Amino acid sequence: MATTPFGGAGNALAGRLAADPRLTALVAGGLLGGGAALMGLLTAVGGPLVGFGAAFGIAAGLFVLTNLMAGLYIMIGVVVLAPFATLPVRFALTPTFIDVALGGFLLVYVFQWMTRRRAGFRFAPVQLLIGAFALYCVFSFVAGLGHAALTTSVLRKFVELLLAMLTGVVLVDVVRDAATLRRVTWVLVLFGAAQALIGIGLYLLPNDPANRLLNALVRFGYPSGNVLRFVEDNPDLGERAIGTWVDPNAYGGVLVILGAVAITAALSAKGRARWLPYALTLPLVGTLLLTQSRGAWLAFAAAGLFLAVVRFRWLLIVGAVGALAFFTLPFTQSYVQRLAEGLGGQDLATQMRLGEYQDSLRLIGRYPLIGVGFAGAPDRDVYLGVSSTYLKLANSTGLIGLAFFVLILLEVFRYGFQHWRAMESAGVLTLWLGFAAALVGVMVSGVVDHYYFNIEFHGVAMIFWAVIGLAVATTRLSLSHDSADALQ
Repeated sequence: MATTPFGGAGNALAGRLAADPRLTALVAGGLLGGGAALMGLLTAVGGPLVGFGAAFGIAAGLFVLTNLMAGLYIMIGVVVLAPFATLPVRFALTPTFIDVALGGFLLVYVFQWMTRRRAGFRFAPVQLLIGAFALYCVFSFVAGLGHAALTTSVLRKFVELLLAMLTGVVLVDVVRDAATLRRVTWVLVLFGAAQALIGIGLYLLPNDPANRLLNALVRFGYPSGNVLRFVEDNPDLGERAIGTWVDPNAYGGVLVILGAVAITAALSAKGRARWLPYALTLPLVGTLLLTQSRGAWLAFAAAGLFLAVVRFRWLLIVGAVGALAFFTLPFTQSYVQRLAEGLGGQDLATQMRLGEYQDSLRLIGRYPLIGVGFAGAPDRDVYLGVSSTYLKLANSTGLIGLAFFVLILLEVFRYGFQHWRAMESAGVLTLWLGFAAALVGVMVSGVVDHYYFNIEFHGVAMIFWAVIGLAVATTRLSLSHDSADALQ
């Protein structure tokens, strides 16, 4: 008899059900009746969308509890497509869709260890650094409570940040063979392309119907009202694509990561269908342009330059042609002007950023080592909000925390470059380059955007730490020639 995720107790119950058909019928009837009653109650309270959504969610949850990889794929889909969605039923602390999906994935992962279906933890040095960084964040969080009141919302969001880090550690162990790695990469690219198409569709729609569509997400915790975003909040200056990510800069930061992964997935594709990943990459790049996030543009260019320098020299020609078209074509001149204004510090958004940087440096000067935590700033003339991942890290965790973060990124690259030939022999080098290029994009975008280490943007943190985990997993699996124990 197959082993259930719940171990001996689950096997014993399964045995009793198999031996007694009446008990089986009684349990099945009770589950069907209870499920129908629950669906009817949710439909009456929240409407048919909530009721059928709950039924689908329960079915998906049961499937996840029997298949770890299904849980991983569903988690990726939820993070990319519905990063801010919460359960439509309100509790004292309503969980998000990401909380539920991530919880299910980690629960099955733990069950596999408890039932001995998983053995031989896959270790890489960066996992120790991530663990040490997470513990240090806890220390900074607790130390910061001396000058800021703790709320359930802040605590919950901080725990979500820790779980995002844990996901990066777990993925190194979960992705144990090249076939699994390629499937996970494809899932990232497919969901990324779907999110990009959503962004393009909403951008092309007139403002009123696009706003109504986004307002339909209100019952799932999304903001209401005029949620479309424009350059400097002025409709006359042009709309900014947001998809279902609410914020155009966060949207652009995520598209940088997914776009870099998609490009290298296309470069590594073989066979008759190798055109497909290129087709999926196009909407990602196009939507990235429509976000009008200048930091994301520069980050994506840096990711492409990294790929061109370390492996694909012909991309230098493609990049040069693309840059020439960008700076000379008539319909791109508004984007060129916006980029020039940002680099010259001429527009309001850039000037506000420069002011934030000055205030952030003042805070770091007062609390240089461990920062002020995550709940709030101790002084009235300083604040935690700043549009830079590095400065935000230093504000919350001090220069020590910033050093941990930089060391983690450097270790990912050191580990990969050290085992370059092993990855090439295993046929996964191009995939690693995609994750590495995505991290290069993060490192550049992080100078002017704060979403990669912000408790308010759990989805961005999830994707960032997942890419770190996948990059390390790619290197780690290339060192093992025994993939027979890979769990599907």
